[in-house]
Amino acid sequence: MYIRIRRGDYVVSSFIAAMLLMLFNPAFGRKPDRKTQSRIKGSVNYKNNKFVNAIPTSTRMAMHNQLSVLWDFARGKPADGRPSSPIELVMTDIENTKPSSDFNQAIWFGHSSVLIDLDGQRLLFDPMFGRSPFPFPKLGSKRFNDNLPIDVKNMPAIDAVFLSHDHYDHLDYYSIKHLKDKVGHFFVPLGVAGHLERWGVPRSNITQMDWWDELEWEGLKIVCTPARHVSGRSFLHKNQTLWCSWSIIGLSGRVFFSGDSGYGPHFRQIGEKYGPFQLTFVECGQYDERWPDLHMFPEESVQAHIDLNGELMLPIHWAAFQLAPHGWLDPIHRVMIAAKKQSIKMAVPRMGESISLEGDNYPVNEWWSK
Repeated sequence: MYIRIRRGDYVVSSFIAAMLLMLFNPAFGRKPDRKTQSRIKGSVNYKNNKFVNAIPTSTRMAMHNQLSVLWDFARGKPADGRPSSPIELVMTDIENTKPSSDFNQAIWFGHSSVLIDLDGQRLLFDPMFGRSPFPFPKLGSKRFNDNLPIDVKNMPAIDAVFLSHDHYDHLDYYSIKHLKDKVGHFFVPLGVAGHLERWGVPRSNITQMDWWDELEWEGLKIVCTPARHVSGRSFLHKNQTLWCSWSIIGLSGRVFFSGDSGYGPHFRQIGEKYGPFQLTFVECGQYDERWPDLHMFPEESVQAHIDLNGELMLPIHWAAFQLAPHGWLDPIHRVMIAAKKQSIKMAVPRMGESISLEGDNYPVNEWWSK
């Protein structure tokens, strides 16, 4: 028997299947509840039913550019997009360590995951310990290394987790599921709480913030600062949650975490209002000329650090995944050259290596060239 399927029926069936998939797969998260949506609609950053950037920002690629990116990856371009051998790591044992009363250490776990001890508080930013930044990990781009500096299941208690936005390489379902019972509090941009609540984080343990919101928490000043990016965990919910950077101000130091961001005047505004920063974590990878407004080129990353009035820069958002068609070493080579030209102090620790911020001996041993 021959059954004719009309094109319209196929489109409707595909749409329904996609909706059901997003409804039942918890990795997609959940849209903001009514109370949060009411707050979102009152945000000056929410216009025409979506969050917007402070300056004009191109957020969509033309079809021919999308096809060219897919073609690049299909051809395995560039050939050096992934390291030819495992990256050297420092296996981190912080199970029994406790932060001192001083701003004593920072640990980069790869990509944008960073642990900071500041004024006796242990802070974790954008924890991504999953194997793939994709709702279906077996199908997505895999990590460069099978190993990680620490197994997220062995992570000690964390006083606070900070999330910059809800993209899969920054808000990881696997990581949150294993961390949620170890974390005292979550700080997130507007709308992101819905994802965490679906994954079992109590609403009372989550604070949602808009750009320039400030609050005092455990002796620290927490500031949700702007970024230039986009958000969304599915094609149906683009830019329905906010993206941000974070400025953390303590008695013994000031830290800036960029999240994902294209270059813009917000870096200077943040530096003027909250700098100088003893340490800045600034993204420097996953860029391309086809999306110049959403991620910085390494030279722009250095300029952002300068705008922030930063003292020491630690480049992030590289060395874990291939999410753009550039060589995996391209970000660090370019950012090091730009930093040298500008006489910028830079720390490039191995993933999992603790760096002390009480002296001037910062690791830059070019481990990536070995």
